[in-house]
Amino acid sequence: MRADRLLTLLLLLQNRGRLTARQLAAELGVSLRTVYRDIDALSAAGVPVYADRGPDGGYRLLDGWRTRLTGLTTGEAHTLFLTGMPGPATELGLGADLATAQLKLLAALPPDLRTRAERIRERFHLDTRGWFHHPDHTPHLATAAQAVWDRRRIHIRYQRWRHPHEVTRTLGPLGLVLKAGRWYLIAHADDRTRTYRVARILDLTVLPDHFTPPDGFDLAVYWQDWAERFETDSYRDTATVRLSPRGRERAQHLLPPVMARAACDETATPDPDGWTTVTIPTESIRHAITEFLKLGADVEVLEPPELRRTLAATAHALARLYPPPPDQP
Repeated sequence: MRADRLLTLLLLLQNRGRLTARQLAAELGVSLRTVYRDIDALSAAGVPVYADRGPDGGYRLLDGWRTRLTGLTTGEAHTLFLTGMPGPATELGLGADLATAQLKLLAALPPDLRTRAERIRERFHLDTRGWFHHPDHTPHLATAAQAVWDRRRIHIRYQRWRHPHEVTRTLGPLGLVLKAGRWYLIAHADDRTRTYRVARILDLTVLPDHFTPPDGFDLAVYWQDWAERFETDSYRDTATVRLSPRGRERAQHLLPPVMARAACDETATPDPDGWTTVTIPTESIRHAITEFLKLGADVEVLEPPELRRTLAATAHALARLYPPPPDQP
């Protein structure tokens, strides 16, 4: 590991110019004493590292000197597609590889392109997590990722919604997908490809035997097809509702995407009073009540009758809990 640290130190000096021992220690996560030893080791190896004294001093390389040690390791190459996502890279156990790969890429660029790359990193940031959700606890993610790299079979104990709630499976892991801050494992077993939420994996053991993915399997194509089927299968019911202009606007922010798209259907014509009748997909009566209550008095459910009755009963129960103020009828 010391060789990797020395190379990282060297690339830091090459890319950023003069740095103090304290700055280097912070970047490398080591003590000042370790930085001093590493600087001595670089000097002994013939690297022209110089120390500038004084309050503005620090360590720097001889002007014009550049290293050619910029080849990427296998682990670093795996992280290139994650260069905008340091959080997911760390979850996969590739945070250190990602940082080193970025340094090597910067070192290999001409000065003008390096400056532009630094500007991009300073001015653009990708946050993959959804709003108002706690991050999933995924203690087995890094192990699953290694099994994906190595094409090794895994044995898992998995928690699911339907009975039996805990099951065991032997899988051939095909890939991992990050969707709105949640990780999903795509795996093959019993001649079928299925999707597992990584946070629900209770135990995971990597097995010694390898496996061969199905012919023609494409992770991106599979995920797109599966996600579309998942939305369609989840929202099997529908509700006919009237929405006020304010209700249609609020639906964009308060309802799930599938429901929001239907609520904002541009082909629907408003009534003379400005309200619009639309048909919205729903998962179930219980789910629909929870979602429509977010819109308050800006939505009126017309059908199905059971949903209308249940929502009316909920509204009357709320009215009993919150009688009108004395100054209102």
